[in-house]
Amino acid sequence: MIPKILRRTAILLVSVFVASIVVFLFMAVLPGDPAQVALGVNATPELLAKTRQDFGIDRPLLTQYFDWIGGVLHGDFGKSYVTREAIGPQLLDRFGVTLWLVGAGMLVAFLFALPLGTFAAVRHRKASGAAVSGLSQVGVAIPAFLAAILLVQIFAVQLRWLPSGGWTPPNQDAGEFIRGLILPALSLGLVQGAVLTRYVRSAVLDTLGQDYLRTARSKGLRPFQALFRHGLRNAAVPVVTVLGLQLATLLIGAVVVERVFVLPGLGSMLLDSVAARDLLTVQGIVLVLVVGVLLINFVVDLLYTVLDPRLRGAS
Repeated sequence: MIPKILRRTAILLVSVFVASIVVFLFMAVLPGDPAQVALGVNATPELLAKTRQDFGIDRPLLTQYFDWIGGVLHGDFGKSYVTREAIGPQLLDRFGVTLWLVGAGMLVAFLFALPLGTFAAVRHRKASGAAVSGLSQVGVAIPAFLAAILLVQIFAVQLRWLPSGGWTPPNQDAGEFIRGLILPALSLGLVQGAVLTRYVRSAVLDTLGQDYLRTARSKGLRPFQALFRHGLRNAAVPVVTVLGLQLATLLIGAVVVERVFVLPGLGSMLLDSVAARDLLTVQGIVLVLVVGVLLINFVVDLLYTVLDPRLRGAS
């Protein structure tokens, strides 16, 4: 098992290194001059040259990359081309908001998908099971931003139960923090929960057909009892794959939801930086998002080994 973990860790590190190169080169080839954007169209050639030197963009690309990635490894993402403020502390603050949103969204998805998907599988020949499957299909077709707008209209505008947006840090007011997080988390979680429900149903259905569950039921256990005692661990293996993919989707989908609910997360920071053509900030945000997705895939690979003992001796 240890060699497998070491091999996966090596793959992760190589993937992060390659991703950093791709992100850097992609930003480098984009049209436009950051110095021109920062100074405006009336800047003199001398001032432009000095600003390019201050930004460090007058040097060879290879030198720029190693300076940038060397700083990133020490937590220094550079300074914004627009505000001239350090990017690293802003990323840390914004990433915390996004983590709260993604974590809450995943919790909502899991709490809905696990019981509903299991119920739909166990009662797949009943009308109730078909109804749950039909509702999940409808949920899959609804994009997160539309769900956000509908939830705001119902619970914030009409019922006035919850705020329509804004962010209160948990260390300032825990009650307002939870109230402000409910609608964004539901917007992300309900849509992803519908997708996850389909996969849970499929995995549980496959498990219900296994011989060991038939044996358990023949000994007097009810379908739910046999499933919970003997089947859920095996059903969890394919579901973990989807959970990893959905976490990555939630991380990216948070970009839109944060804008709808005016949350100061990475998504809002990314859109603001793109609008201001603050390429160095965009570069740092994209790298953080890519590394986050790679880490999720790494954790999913490790969970395979924990859930399925047959993989522990595999090469």
